[in-house]
Amino acid sequence: MTEMVYGTAPMRVVDPILPRWWRTIDKMTLTGVLLLMAVGLLLGLAASPPLATRNGLPPFFYVQRQVFFGILGLIAMLGLSMCSPERIRRFAVVGFFASLLALMLLPFFGTDFGKGATRWFSLGFGSFQPSEFLKPMLAVFAAWLMASSQDLNGPPGRALSFGFTLLVVGFLALQPDFGQAALIAAGWMIMYFVAGAPMALLVGIAGLVVVGGWAAYNSSEHFARRIDGFLAPDVDPRTQMGYAQNAISEGGFFGAGVGEGRVKWSLPDAHTDFIIAVAAEEYGFILVLFIIGLYALILLRSLFRLMRERDIFIRLAGTGIVAVFSIQAMINMGVAVRLLPSKGMTLPFVSYGGSSLLATGMAIGMLLAFTRTRPQGEIGEILSRRGLGSGG
Repeated sequence: MTEMVYGTAPMRVVDPILPRWWRTIDKMTLTGVLLLMAVGLLLGLAASPPLATRNGLPPFFYVQRQVFFGILGLIAMLGLSMCSPERIRRFAVVGFFASLLALMLLPFFGTDFGKGATRWFSLGFGSFQPSEFLKPMLAVFAAWLMASSQDLNGPPGRALSFGFTLLVVGFLALQPDFGQAALIAAGWMIMYFVAGAPMALLVGIAGLVVVGGWAAYNSSEHFARRIDGFLAPDVDPRTQMGYAQNAISEGGFFGAGVGEGRVKWSLPDAHTDFIIAVAAEEYGFILVLFIIGLYALILLRSLFRLMRERDIFIRLAGTGIVAVFSIQAMINMGVAVRLLPSKGMTLPFVSYGGSSLLATGMAIGMLLAFTRTRPQGEIGEILSRRGLGSGG
């Protein structure tokens, strides 16, 4: 009787989160990431047992740790990819200031593990590198500032993002870690370009980077030694660069065969910075080309989806994350073939490293959240409707 008088109350249909996530996620990018993680595990099985043997550890010690941190990175990636852009923004802002604080404390409590740069906190059971987490957090934080500057009576977001980026670059240079500093600066410049920065300003900033590099060369023996080694006409075959180049040339097109590589017995960083040399020697150019193709797939798919996004914050944040991710991969592989000076930078999802795997998983999780299909109308459809409206 009550329903006949008042009518039935409308039932709210709640779309379950997992089906909605699966329907809106970029499945090609997700597949590319999972394949990269699988390749990383395959190469870890080849590259890390010799290091474990030299250190008196069980043969698969580093492989087991890579699996553990890979699972953590995968959980973080999937969890963040289910979040809304607003939640991602709040998470990244808090994460940025926490990572920045950790970066500022490195000179007092950090360690260099004998590598000449204080980049890590030693936790006893492992280590923690703040700069790995700072990269994606800064990209989202800077994107929020740039986007807010376009609001009516908004803050000077572009200037603030530039100031925070300079602060981060300065603390990275103190470690010294000029590779990560240059990577973060490049990511910010790409975001600033997408936000509509004048070309003259970007050229001026690039000039400041060159001046900063010159100053670093004259003030840091660590930096100067790497640049001199890169510019030398001949490569010492007993250095990591020499071993890596020899391994790549020995691999040829099809590789020496699974387990037949020798470079992993000579390279201290075969499982991290020079993992691509192990891939080239044992599996040949075929696997290297496959790895490059996976990075290109993630880059192009993400940019294609972000180009259609009408929210400026999402567009800038996603561009910053995928730019840093792709440039880091390019730098790592460029160092191995001596196109770039040695940087001490991991190959995302492929190299061994707990901080790298977890932070990269978080970064790609945020990227997948930004590139999900949303029922808001793509920017092309909005422009088309405006065009039809003005024509009518």
